[in-house]
Amino acid sequence: MKAIIFDLDGTLIDSAPDIHAAVNRTLAETGDGELPLDTIRGFIGNGVPVLIERVIAARGLDPARQAAMVETFMRHYEADPATLTTLFPGVKDAVEQFRDEGWAMGVCTNKPEAVSRAILDRLGIGPYFGTVVGGDTLDVKKPDPAVALAVKERLGATVAVYVGDSEIDAECAWKAGMRFALFTEGYHRADDVDDIPQDARFSDFDVAVAIVARLADELR
Repeated sequence: MKAIIFDLDGTLIDSAPDIHAAVNRTLAETGDGELPLDTIRGFIGNGVPVLIERVIAARGLDPARQAAMVETFMRHYEADPATLTTLFPGVKDAVEQFRDEGWAMGVCTNKPEAVSRAILDRLGIGPYFGTVVGGDTLDVKKPDPAVALAVKERLGATVAVYVGDSEIDAECAWKAGMRFALFTEGYHRADDVDDIPQDARFSDFDVAVAIVARLADELR
């Protein structure tokens, strides 16, 4: 069985606008101002607690408020997770083609599992994925390789290629012993994508199928 393991935020979905809205609603509850979208986009990737830690640092707030702010953020985000969120161009066509060619597909994300599944369903691609392992599914988060390996195991795959957009995904794939394809239009922090370890990269999902198939063939 061959499988593709996808990151979620910044890879399959452009979720930054809804995350940004939930952050600013959280800050507004206590009169702590707001942050711009580009700032929040740069905070995404390590899970909600780290996101809020970065928000606290950016606004100069008391770090002791982190737990309460995480709870408030999740209340807002779970209530409205996909109004502004969209699939990246070509994603639906690509996952349909992967399905038609017999690939198993799973999602490996640091976003909580339940809201990840809800967003995938709202955007019409939930049924394509055999499993979703989120930031609260296991006791660890990416870049710990256990997250990606759990997706591979649940899919019953012998060969898996990891597709993601960030340094976190690259490290997770490397530690899990998987080939890594970088989607360059996501939320990576590096100014130059050459600085992110990768086996291949693409900026358009129209070519993703061919790239992933090549990487998988190299593992056989």
